[in-house]
Amino acid sequence: MPIAALRWPDKDPADVLDYALDWSDQLALVSPADTISSATWTVPAGLTAGAQSVLGGVATIWLSAGVAGTDYTITCRIVTAGARTLERSVMLFVKEL
Repeated sequence: MPIAALRWPDKDPADVLDYALDWSDQLALVSPADTISSATWTVPAGLTAGAQSVLGGVATIWLSAGVAGTDYTITCRIVTAGARTLERSVMLFVKEL
């Protein structure tokens, strides 16, 4: 069965917003629970990446710009204290709101 694509709410090209991925459920599956050591975001041309942070099991990135009518795929790769690597991609549609 295919996995449904992750999708964030649409954004306007003028919006400057924070977007997050919560890894808490995946990190809790191992014993003892793991933690995020680093998060690396891949942002396609057209979007502008701003500040990035990790707090608990949540990785956050600020995004601005974008071309109206464009669907972007943003990817986050985390490395955990237990040397695990996890990666997820999220779709973000930019449109005039």
